[in-house]
Amino acid sequence: MLLSTTLIGGILISISSNSWLGAWMGLEINLMSFIPLMSSQENIFTTEASLKYFIIQALASSVLLFLVVMEVLINQTPMMGKEIHEYAIMTPLLLKMGAAPMHWWFPSVMEGLSWENCLLMMTVQSAAPMMLISYLMKIDYLMMTVVLMSVMVGSAGGMNQTSLRKILTYSSINHTGWMLMALMGGSNLWTVYFTVYSFLTAAVTMTTKMYNISFINQTMSVNGKTTTKFILFTNLLSLGGLPPFIGFLPKWTVIQTMIMNNLSSIMTVMVITSLATLYYYLRMCYSSFITLYDEPKWGTTTFKVNKTTSYGVILSSVSMMGLITCTMLTNVN
Repeated sequence: MLLSTTLIGGILISISSNSWLGAWMGLEINLMSFIPLMSSQENIFTTEASLKYFIIQALASSVLLFLVVMEVLINQTPMMGKEIHEYAIMTPLLLKMGAAPMHWWFPSVMEGLSWENCLLMMTVQSAAPMMLISYLMKIDYLMMTVVLMSVMVGSAGGMNQTSLRKILTYSSINHTGWMLMALMGGSNLWTVYFTVYSFLTAAVTMTTKMYNISFINQTMSVNGKTTTKFILFTNLLSLGGLPPFIGFLPKWTVIQTMIMNNLSSIMTVMVITSLATLYYYLRMCYSSFITLYDEPKWGTTTFKVNKTTSYGVILSSVSMMGLITCTMLTNVN
């Protein structure tokens, strides 16, 4: 409880700070709270994952602190252009949140974490760096390159994966590109996207944790068969942004914003890569629904949890009906 409080507190300090030094301190508090949450006696891979995560985040933090101190020197003696310095400050923030081309640490760290920590890593931990990047963002070639690389790496990287954690990681990198583009449309648009993405990721990780699913082949023999599979895949397809699920709503608004800003070519690339992420979600769905095993495979639990199933049905219902409800409300207003 203490670590969770300081974890959220660090994020709030970062995004509400009026100086870069205060933002750096908030990021450090957040990091020091998350490292103990990562460690677990049950999983032998958490030590390696937490060490990797600490080294990467410490590197990014030290570079950020160096650049913040350097900013004071620049104000006294101009050594570097203001624009170049802003791009330099964005680099450690992009490394912290795992956006391409600085995503290389993300899949290996995620592979060693529990599902709860995976959820935190994909949602909460990327919030503070993303909000700090929003202070520096402009619609220019560098930012467009980061967005395009994120959506491309996220769609291509998940193609040949069998691990559910790595699939969700590459999906997260793809969504990072969309969220960076949403930031260009304003903080309200980003808040809607981030809320819907966090809700859907939480729904997926809750199901995978309950049935101890880590690989695609384990989805074929989930106990509870059709209901659980329906819950899992409804949320996965929504996460991929398939209409008429609620996951399509934020993408829809981002697409409209991009068209209004004459960014149609970049929008086309982003939509195509989003379809590629849908491909590897559909691959999981088809293989699971077509092939039904009578006996469970290794690593799957054999007990029924009615309460969780009912929660899952509610979440998948919201996922299915959310877009239709939002559209109806908009038309009424």
